[in-house]
Amino acid sequence: MTTEQLSQLSGVPVGTINKILSGETRSPRYDTLRALEDVLYGAAGSGNLEPDPGRSIYDTAYDRTDSLWAKAGDEAYRNLPDAVREAAAPYVTKRQGEYTADDYRKLPEDVRAELIDGVLIFLEAPTFTHQEMVTEILLDFGFYIRKNKGLCRVLPSPLDVQIDCDDRTIVQPDIALICKEERITRKGIYGAPDFCIEIVSDSSRKRDYGIKVQKYMNAGVREYWIVDRKREKIVCYWFEGEDAPEISMYTFRDKVPVRIYDGQLEIDFPGIMQRLWKEE
Repeated sequence: MTTEQLSQLSGVPVGTINKILSGETRSPRYDTLRALEDVLYGAAGSGNLEPDPGRSIYDTAYDRTDSLWAKAGDEAYRNLPDAVREAAAPYVTKRQGEYTADDYRKLPEDVRAELIDGVLIFLEAPTFTHQEMVTEILLDFGFYIRKNKGLCRVLPSPLDVQIDCDDRTIVQPDIALICKEERITRKGIYGAPDFCIEIVSDSSRKRDYGIKVQKYMNAGVREYWIVDRKREKIVCYWFEGEDAPEISMYTFRDKVPVRIYDGQLEIDFPGIMQRLWKEE
């Protein structure tokens, strides 16, 4: 059972389910627990175990499993819904800060997330204008690379970037430019891209302006842009100079030079803004 299916059957929003599964919400509302329990456990038996509002749903799942086990032995556990049997183990036994790349890759395919220093961060679905901004910038890079027969590759999220080359951090830059082909793997990028761009959303603002600056700089990213549509500004970090990080500020009225291309490529933000769909 996917989180989308669980949401449709229970009436609980997907985002709420994701937070419960990750352990981010340790004390869900009673009615939320009841709605999820009715879906997950309805076919597993008619035990009288009541969910405790002070505990996560998967703590409750273990209690119910123990109760069924005592009544019916191995067969009762085998008959539990797959969603309980497969999802309980990774999420109950670990706390934020303890998750690994293996845990990250066990998440359902419809769940968007990042793993930063062992902390799972669930991502909201991007808005139309967010994706349109990504596409516009991506096209400018792509046309420039193709015109100049460049060797770099530019890709949008979702793209797993194991930026620290360890099992505790996997990020999803909105746009990543990769010029070192040996860092490309079947699963994504192992190591630092040459250039990363994050399009700020309300939920990502703190990460984009905070921990990702440090992560990208320390990992060896050469250039990092934060495109902030709400504030209509672009913050450009250059990590290769002697005084790194060097920071340049632009507005959406500017053409912004790409320093890894010595300014020969400029992203025309006034032109992009003219083409973007206008939110009402």
